[in-house]
Amino acid sequence: MTDQWTSTSRFSSRWLLAGCFVLSFIMSCLSRPMATLAVDFERDVAPILIRRCVECHAGVEASGKLELTTADGLNKGGESGAAIVAGKAEESFLWQRVRNGEMPPKKQAKSQALPTKEVETLRDWIAAGAAWPAGRRLELFEATTDKRAGRDWWSLQPIQHPPVPSVKSTERVANPIDAFIWQRLEARGWSLAPAADKRTLARRLYFDLIGLPPTFDELEAFEADDSPGAYEALVDRLLASPRYGERWGRYWLDVARYAETCGYERDQVKPGVWKYRDWVIRAFNDDLPFERFVLEQLAGDELHDRTEQSVIATGFLRLGTWNDEPNDPDEYKYERLEDMVHATTTAFLGMTVKCARCHDHKFDPIAQADYYRMASAFWAGFIEPGPRELLGGPDAKTIGSDAFAWTDRSAAPPPLHLLKKGDHKHPGPVVEPAHFSFVPKLQRPIAPPPDGAKTTQRRLQFAEWIVDPHNPLAARVWVNRLWQYHFGKGLVRSPDNFGFTGERPTHPELLDWLASEFLVGGGKTKRLHKLLVMSHAYQQSSLHPRQDEYTQTDFENRSWWRAERRRLDADALRDALLAVSGRLDVTKTAGPSFAPEISPDALEGLSMKGNAWKASPPEEQGRRSVYMFTKRSLLSPLATVFDFPDTTLPCGQRDVTTVAPQALALLNNNFIHQQSESLARHVLSEPGDAPARVRRAWRRVLLREPRESELAAAVAHVAAQSQRFVGAGNAAAADFELRAWASLCHVLLNTNEFAYVD
Repeated sequence: MTDQWTSTSRFSSRWLLAGCFVLSFIMSCLSRPMATLAVDFERDVAPILIRRCVECHAGVEASGKLELTTADGLNKGGESGAAIVAGKAEESFLWQRVRNGEMPPKKQAKSQALPTKEVETLRDWIAAGAAWPAGRRLELFEATTDKRAGRDWWSLQPIQHPPVPSVKSTERVANPIDAFIWQRLEARGWSLAPAADKRTLARRLYFDLIGLPPTFDELEAFEADDSPGAYEALVDRLLASPRYGERWGRYWLDVARYAETCGYERDQVKPGVWKYRDWVIRAFNDDLPFERFVLEQLAGDELHDRTEQSVIATGFLRLGTWNDEPNDPDEYKYERLEDMVHATTTAFLGMTVKCARCHDHKFDPIAQADYYRMASAFWAGFIEPGPRELLGGPDAKTIGSDAFAWTDRSAAPPPLHLLKKGDHKHPGPVVEPAHFSFVPKLQRPIAPPPDGAKTTQRRLQFAEWIVDPHNPLAARVWVNRLWQYHFGKGLVRSPDNFGFTGERPTHPELLDWLASEFLVGGGKTKRLHKLLVMSHAYQQSSLHPRQDEYTQTDFENRSWWRAERRRLDADALRDALLAVSGRLDVTKTAGPSFAPEISPDALEGLSMKGNAWKASPPEEQGRRSVYMFTKRSLLSPLATVFDFPDTTLPCGQRDVTTVAPQALALLNNNFIHQQSESLARHVLSEPGDAPARVRRAWRRVLLREPRESELAAAVAHVAAQSQRFVGAGNAAAADFELRAWASLCHVLLNTNEFAYVD
C-alpha cells in the first residue's frame, strides 16, 4: 500500500508541476495584450505611424532626420542614432521616447501622450522583430484618420448614381429627391410638413428664382388656377425671365469675391470690371453649360473658339484686391498667387487649398507641392491692374483689347519654386505643373504648350481637369450650392469646405444622385433648378404639426422635415422695397454700375471724403442691387447691416444675423423713408376712402387683404398721425395726408411678413 501510494504521489506531483507550469505560462500571456502574440503591421502599426509620426518624419526634411515612411528609413535611424533594436523594445530609442510621453510632441498630440494601447502595440511590434512588408511606403494622406482626411475621404470618391429608394409615402414623391428625403424620415417614423399654401409657395418661388416679390394680381391669378400644370408653368416662366440671371448671378459674384475697386488705401476702380458681372448674368440667363462656365472664367483667352465674352470671363482671376504699393513686391507676387489659388479652388472644388502654401495641409490630403503645381497655372500671367491687349491668337487686337481680363505674358514662364514655409526668401525645389494628387486617377502632368502658342495653356488644362466627369468635386460642389439657395442650407452645410473640417452631407446618396443627374443632363443649371423646386420637399410648409417633437432631436432640420423660414438678404430686401414702392426699374440692365446715395455720416473718417463718393442721379438708383457699384472701402451701410459679404474673399454662404441695427436701419435709413413716401403716393394716387387705401397698401406690400383688426388699426393710425403732423407745423393739408400715409407704409415695410419668406 505504501509503495503504491508513493508511486501514485510521484505521478500526481509530476502532473501538478506540469499544470503549474502551464498555468504560469497562460497567466503570463494574459497579463500582456493579445496583440503581443500577433501584431499585424497594416492593421495595428501603420495607422499609428500615419496618424502620429509621418507628418513630421517624412521626406528630405524629416524631423531629426528620422524617416518613418519606409523600412530603410526606420532601420537607418536619425540624428540621435538607431531608432529601434529589433526584438528589444526596451533598448529601442523610438519606443523609449514614446513610453516617456516625449513623442509625439505635445503640440501634435493635443497635449496628450499616446494612448496606452498604442504604446503597447509599438512595444510588441518591436519586440516581435519590427516586421515591415517589403516595398511598403507609408503616406500621410493614404487613409483617413481621426486627425485628417486621406485620399479615401468621402468627397474625393467617384460620384455614384445610387438607386432611388422605395418608400411608403408615394403620394408625396414627385421625383427621386423626395424618395431620398422620405427614406430618412420613414426610418424615424417622421413625415414631411404639410404642403405650403399656394400663395406662400408662389412668393417663395418668386424670391428664389428671380429675387423679386410677385404682385397681388399675380398671386390671385395663380391661386385661382386649378389646372394640374399651373405650378410647373410658373416655374418655367420664372426660369425664362431675365430677372433670373440677375438673382443667381449675384450668388456667383459672392463666390467670385466680386467688387469694382482694388481695396487698400487708394481703392482704385478696376476699369470695365462690370463687364464680368454682365457676363455672369448672361451666363445664367443663357443656361451656359457648367463646363463652359468654368473654362471661360479660367481660360477664356486660351480657347480655340474664344470670343470677346470668353475673354471678359477671365476677369474672375483679377477680381481680388490689389495693392499698388506693397512693402515687398517680390513677396506680394505670392500673395496674389494665393488669392487666385484660393478663389479658384474654393469656388469650383470646395477645398481650402491655400492652407498648403507653407506646408502639407494639416487636415486634407493636399501636399504642399500640390499648391505650387496648381499655382504654376497662373505663374505666367500678368497681375498689373488696368486694360491690356491680349497676347494670344491672331485676333488679339480685336478680341478683349479693352477687357479687364487675364492672359499669360509668354508661353515660357520662369520656373516656380516650392517655398519653404511659404517664404519667398527660401525657395526650395522647382515644381513642375501638374494636377492635384488627391484624385490619383486624374493626376497627370500638364503638357507643354504647342509650337507657336502665345500662352502656356496651363489654365486651360487645369480648367479641363476641373470639369472632367471623373472629377468628384466640381459637380458635387455646384449642386450643393443650388440646394443651399433653394432650401436655406446645403446638403453639405459648409459649401466652401468639402474637406475634413467641413461638414459631412446630410444625405450623401442624394448629393451623389443630384451630381450624377447634373452631369448626365449636360451640366445645365436650369434643369436642376426645376428638379429641386418641383419636389414636395421644396413645396412643404415651414410649419410642422409635430415641430416641438422633431426639434428635440433635429433642431437644425438636417432631415429636411420642413421648409426653412428665411429673411431676405440685402439685395432682395432692397429690390423688394423698390418693387413695392413703384421705383424699381428693370429695364436698365447691364452697363456701368450706379452709385447709391450714402449718408454723409458714413463718409466721416475717410481721408478724402469730399471726393470719396458721388451718387448717381436719382433715376439711376432705381436699378436692381446687382448693378450697384461695389467699392471695397465704402460698402452701402444698408447692405452691410443686412449681411452683405466681405468682398476680399470668396463667400459661398452669407451670414444671416438678427441684430438691433437692422431694425434701426429700417426705422431711420433715408432710403427706407424714400420708399415709404413713394409707396404712399401710389396708395393716394387712386380715389377711395381710408379703408380702400389701407387695402391697397396691404395688397402692395403684404400681398393680401388686411384682417378686420388690421384694417381698423391702420385707419386709426393714419388719423392719429394726420392730427400729429397738423399740430407740428405749417404745411398744406395734402402734405399732412402724404406724411400720415407714408407713416403707415413705413410700418408695413418694417414687418417680418414683408422681410421674411416662409
